[in-house]
Amino acid sequence: MENQGKKMLESAQSLIIKTGKKLGLDNQLIKRLIEPEMVHEFNFPVKMDNGEIKLFKGFRIQHNSALGPYKGGIRFHPQVNREESQALATLMSIKCSVAGLPYGGGKGGVVLNPKELSEDELERLSRKYVDQIAAFIGENIDVPAPDVNTNPKIMAWMLDEYEKIIGRKSPATFTGKPIEKGGSLGRTEATGRGGVIILNALLSKLRKKSHSIAVQGFGNVGYYFAKIAAESGFKVVAVSDSRGGVLVKDGLDPQTTLKCKNEKGSVAGCYCRGSVCDLSFGQPISNEELLELPVDVLVPAALENVINEKNMKKIKAKIIIEMANGPLTEEAYEYLNEKGVIIVPDVLANSGGVTVSYLEWVQGKQGYWWTEEEVNQRLKDSLEKAFAGIWQKSQSKKISLKQAAFETAIERIVAAMR
Repeated sequence: MENQGKKMLESAQSLIIKTGKKLGLDNQLIKRLIEPEMVHEFNFPVKMDNGEIKLFKGFRIQHNSALGPYKGGIRFHPQVNREESQALATLMSIKCSVAGLPYGGGKGGVVLNPKELSEDELERLSRKYVDQIAAFIGENIDVPAPDVNTNPKIMAWMLDEYEKIIGRKSPATFTGKPIEKGGSLGRTEATGRGGVIILNALLSKLRKKSHSIAVQGFGNVGYYFAKIAAESGFKVVAVSDSRGGVLVKDGLDPQTTLKCKNEKGSVAGCYCRGSVCDLSFGQPISNEELLELPVDVLVPAALENVINEKNMKKIKAKIIIEMANGPLTEEAYEYLNEKGVIIVPDVLANSGGVTVSYLEWVQGKQGYWWTEEEVNQRLKDSLEKAFAGIWQKSQSKKISLKQAAFETAIERIVAAMR
């Protein structure tokens, strides 16, 4: 998997290099845009329940702070490595800039399978990780958040440990916290909600209305995208998880589907319309088949590189909303873009999560918390503004939304660096 991280890093850097050259930036400036400002790599001991002391490897990569404090998640995963962390930190710099947030990019992680640890071991590991990074994080320096296999409870442990070390309260140093520990309302749904806000903004520019949607991935992001899209009047005809999916041509009910998935352990077999699930409502579908459905909008919300040279010619959707990170390979992206498919890039499409993290940070700094309606309205205003700027650039320069997003992001970072 080191190789996967390496490929990811090379791809992120090559996009920045290409964009930098198009913008006429000199080589040294481009180098500053791709090289991280700080790389923290460390090994730290954790006491296991049986008394054994085990050594773990951790990372925190701080990519660029020109626009503000570093911002990015902490993941616990066996495949965490330096290259992957650096790639994700780099893309966070771009994403925060695209979303118009006063942040740079950061990313962290620990190499482990959290399923192999007890809850007590996980808490000790989380606190030990913070002991390693406490000296170079803080509400105005670097603001971590949850990522793969980390959650609000882990953020609460980390914040508690950090506050013990610095000897005072600092609720804005971590985001993605539980509500009672200073988290923001609306954070759980924010990434999915943000994707629907962006889709609606796009459709209003295209002057198009009624749309069928297929969503690959039914985790937090895919589920809330499907739920909020259905509530907004879209017809969600297919969803899938890692074990397969369902096609319900008349439109499925995401909430009932989730309830059925929780009971069965998988979306497969959950043909749900309204509050009823019935085999006669739909048919089984594989993840591969879902991507090739003749829908108006395709939403890859699970893994990277699912649309590639093997299936790109079979894609029939006219709009792709990238809710996963990097769901299209470069080759597939070029091919579909040439064919006139409108692709909303991940750095814009899934920026709802980091936008509400920013709102949580602001609330934490001022010690005043908004209602869920206020948070959702601020999210909508922020994303519509970000989309409008990128759409305007893409139309005036006759370039793709992805190129417009990267150009916008890099121009803002460079202006702050100069």
